[in-house]
Amino acid sequence: MSDSLGSGPAPAPPAPPPRTTLRRRLAELRGAAAAPHPLDARALAALAANPGCRRRALLDGAGVDKAALASALGSPAPFGQSQFAFMRGNAFEAKVKADGGTELMRLLSERLGGQSPPPAPADVLVPDLSAAGPEGRTARTALALREATEARAWALLDHPLLALEVAGSPAYLEPDAVVVHPDGRWTVVEIKSFPMIDGSADAAKVGAAARQAAVYVLALERVALHTAGAEVADRVLLVCPKDFSNLPAASVVDVRKQLSVTRRQLARLTRIEDIAAGLPEGTTFDLDRCSGEELTAAVESVSAAYAPECLSACELAFHCRHRSRAEGAVEALGRGVRGELGGLTTVGAVLAAAHGGAGDPTDPTVVALRRAAALRAEALAAAGASREAAAASREAVGDSREAADGADDGAGPVSVAAHEAVTCR
Repeated sequence: MSDSLGSGPAPAPPAPPPRTTLRRRLAELRGAAAAPHPLDARALAALAANPGCRRRALLDGAGVDKAALASALGSPAPFGQSQFAFMRGNAFEAKVKADGGTELMRLLSERLGGQSPPPAPADVLVPDLSAAGPEGRTARTALALREATEARAWALLDHPLLALEVAGSPAYLEPDAVVVHPDGRWTVVEIKSFPMIDGSADAAKVGAAARQAAVYVLALERVALHTAGAEVADRVLLVCPKDFSNLPAASVVDVRKQLSVTRRQLARLTRIEDIAAGLPEGTTFDLDRCSGEELTAAVESVSAAYAPECLSACELAFHCRHRSRAEGAVEALGRGVRGELGGLTTVGAVLAAAHGGAGDPTDPTVVALRRAAALRAEALAAAGASREAAAASREAVGDSREAADGADDGAGPVSVAAHEAVTCR
């Protein structure tokens, strides 16, 4: 029987093209010759605070140097830590960890140990965490944590390396120290160079340190899941210089709130491969090969979620702010304002709704805007009337003064003659 039209086996679908691996794709985005910029806990905390920013998620996942990219775009980030601050911070950290961490263990026992005395230096294990590559260091850290927990002994891990998957891409994190207690608790230690004056430090800096420590706690929880008897403490030890000296002081910071927020926000991040799949063909952020115009086009191909808070957390914030202002986006005014304006997404739409040129009259947001515009018009009218009255009053005072000056001038010769007559007498 001959095959008729539409009969017979369906043609086999074409074989899908070989998919580039994620690591190779990220290397292409970054530039083949560029080393990946490490994603640290501070960057992760900032990313968790703005999970809707696909631009930062992609650039951080690809390891792009955002500071160099911002300079190439003509909007360099003016913030950063000076070399002196780095040296001072490193010197203070070395002082805290000297002699096998004797001072650090004393502070830990004082703040978290209750009535028990601090352990002797000989009773504290300080394992060697050196290994080849980030994967090797991460595995060595996990092994040291398990061995210390099984031994039921004190252990001080100096700069361990932890791994945390963020949007489908691994991120390697390096806390200042992690202390293993004999009861199996793991405590994160954050050492900062800002002062603790009279037992308290700057609230904004402590909040930033708490968010950063929450990322470390989250990464440690992944290791604790595979370690029998281990428990990650949700209170971290913050060590800072006491008053204006170089002596260390410590405080306990509860990071349960920051941990919950960070866990929820990181889970909302779009996977890196999904963002990369939506880019135009040939998109790259190679600083050595692309011109300023090409880099601008590449950056604009990824959506951003700018907010004024980005200015203190992201190197590309000034570029994004310029673009947001040029587009008239209300996000440039802050997340609070954006939430209040509802469906009005541009400054032009807000002004049109306020002056009656657009907008639904039954929308509560439009009603509030028009009421505010009317109150502003009344206030300006009242201020204008006051200015006019004040100007008229000044003119009247000026006329009266001129009249008085004229009268004085007319009586001037008589007064002079009388004065001369009195003088002659």
